[in-house]
Amino acid sequence: MDPKDRPSRATEAFFGRRRGKTIRPQQAAALESGFSTYRLDLAAGPPAELRSLFEADVRAIHLEIGFGGGEHLLHRATAAPETGFVGVEPFVNGMAKLMMAVMKRPLANLRVYDDDATRLLDWLPQASLDGIDLLYPDPWPKKKHWKRRFVSPVNLDRLARVLKSGGKFRFASDIDSYVNWTLLHCRAHGAFAWQAEEAADWQRPYEGWPGTRYEAKAIREGRRPAYLTFVRR
Repeated sequence: MDPKDRPSRATEAFFGRRRGKTIRPQQAAALESGFSTYRLDLAAGPPAELRSLFEADVRAIHLEIGFGGGEHLLHRATAAPETGFVGVEPFVNGMAKLMMAVMKRPLANLRVYDDDATRLLDWLPQASLDGIDLLYPDPWPKKKHWKRRFVSPVNLDRLARVLKSGGKFRFASDIDSYVNWTLLHCRAHGAFAWQAEEAADWQRPYEGWPGTRYEAKAIREGRRPAYLTFVRR
């Protein structure tokens, strides 16, 4: 995307803290080693053929925004070696956990980015992705912070630009207000069609869903997750 056409980031800060506990020396080593193999460098323009980003010969490319500890991303990348996966996570501790995992079991169909996902979305070519996952994003529950929710008209523009026609945007959350927020925003945007005909369609986890620690905690605390799927028109 041409820099002059990029939406402003003046009020955009969709993620919270960048660091948690001090990472251990072996995690720091895994980050340094892993970044040399997996990290995307946006200083260079995207390749003409996005599949060339991966060592594996991939047929489709999916993006996961905010992968946390990487449980879902690792599961999908391992289960679908012919699909390329790009994972975004600004939280250093989560990225360190993923890099520790791939140090033990390398993945030729994985790339990562450790900064603002909107920068990556603006860098990607138009209609270059087959799917985007936004799973359990920070709900920013206070009304004064709602502008920090990732789902917004400007970010839906970004998702719509990089998704192929027929590509899927999947959103999961255990926060009812954010689920309703997402439904309303996607409906108002017009580029996305919600794929649901009955309650079971959004109460049932996605096919092959491995679950996450955050999801398990939400269920223990009595919050029911919702799994929304929107198709790019």
